Amino acid sequence: MPNQPVPEIDLLRAAYAAFNARDIDKALTLMSPDVTWPRAFKGGFVRGPEEIRAYWTEQWSEIDGHVEPIAFYSENAKQVLVEVHQVVRDLVGAVLADEHVGHRFTIEDGLIQAMEVCSLPSSDLGA
Repeated sequence: MPNQPVPEIDLLRAAYAAFNARDIDKALTLMSPDVTWPRAFKGGFVRGPEEIRAYWTEQWSEIDGHVEPIAFYSENAKQVLVEVHQVVRDLVGAVLADEHVGHRFTIEDGLIQAMEVCSLPSSDLGA
């Protein structure tokens, strides 16, 4: 049976599309005012739209990342694990990373409340 679209998956697809298009304003409309986001490129976390805007602006001045969602796994009523294919290039186009990683999102009231980078269960990798 094919997966039916659910609001959380539509929300996350829109967030990835906005990130890949470098549309910070659109991405931020999908997040709660006190969203927590990992500084995966630098370490630690940022909180809230202005800190995310500053982090992404800095990140995109140093690297060019493209993150494509591959699969969505509902973990519970508020959390979705997304398997993503992430390709990171330097500013002249050389590939720095090409990997599959996990992004765990917490969604509350139809908005992204938090995201964390996590490992994928090995069973999902087809090994």
